[in-house]
Amino acid sequence: MPLKTTINYSPNFNIKKRKKNSVRFLIFHYTGMRNEKDAIDRLTNIQSEVSTHYFISKKGRIITMVPDLYIAWHAGISAWKSYKLLNSNSIGIEISNPGHEFGYKKFSKKQINSLVKLCRFLIKKYKIKKENILGHSDIAPKRKKDPGEKFPWKFLASKKISIWHGLSNKKLKKVRNMRCSKNSEKEFLKNLQKFGYSINSAVKIKKSTSTKFIIKAFQRRFRPELINGIIDEECLQISKIIVK
Repeated sequence: MPLKTTINYSPNFNIKKRKKNSVRFLIFHYTGMRNEKDAIDRLTNIQSEVSTHYFISKKGRIITMVPDLYIAWHAGISAWKSYKLLNSNSIGIEISNPGHEFGYKKFSKKQINSLVKLCRFLIKKYKIKKENILGHSDIAPKRKKDPGEKFPWKFLASKKISIWHGLSNKKLKKVRNMRCSKNSEKEFLKNLQKFGYSINSAVKIKKSTSTKFIIKAFQRRFRPELINGIIDEECLQISKIIVK
């Protein structure tokens, strides 16, 4: 059954069609603009050179902006596992939200319900694996924070969309802020690399700063209660689960 969406096409896409089996990832974004109208205008303006495949409004309306088999310009400089520049292999989904710069808000129930519906449709159509459903900050941690710490990854995982660690919050709190040994820190970073984070990125930033951005991206997704860029025992325990 086809997905019902509103159409508002963007001119910002690659003319050449891609093959269906090249679609391997879903990438979530927030719009990060003051209001929804400005976000839609930007995503459909040829001068902006940015776009997305799908846009989810505050009220949960799904708008198609670029058909699936055309490459939309949403991921930019990005990397995940052996993949670089993920526009070629992904479908981008923008969710209306002012983001960290303009008063970051909780996503509405209508938005998340529409996101679940859209993801289920796309997962089935393109046989997308749960571990390939990512946030913009996962694939570009040095540049991006979206969809951010208020994005309901745990809830989506309960709907078989993306993954979650499943560890008890009560147990995790006991080891939060507990210092790790140097070897444990190395193990944590190896786990992140195994999971998919690109420790060596195309964006040139001093190594220590670069690593901190990646740790924060991990924390935004898997430990949103505390985003400090510091590896502790809680982070280590979560990392062990997600790479099993």
